[in-house]
Amino acid sequence: MCMLSRRLQILLDERRYRRLHAEARARRASVGALVREAIDKAFPVSLERKRAAAKAILSARPMPLPADIADLKAELAEIRAGAKK
Repeated sequence: MCMLSRRLQILLDERRYRRLHAEARARRASVGALVREAIDKAFPVSLERKRAAAKAILSARPMPLPADIADLKAELAEIRAGAKK
């Protein structure tokens, strides 16, 4: 799951908001989730970019992992904390 890091404020007319809110309730999703889904459908990531990303991931060299899951979680928390600065 991706980490959401950007806030967006938009203004909608009442009719659009009611449609969006009703659909979100029907799907048991948030209004924000529906907006993100609509953005993804309207502006899809190109297939070439997806392929390049997959190739980069698959060609990465193996890296050592901590033997204990608690150590791995601590390492990831440290990395995330550094990224927020």
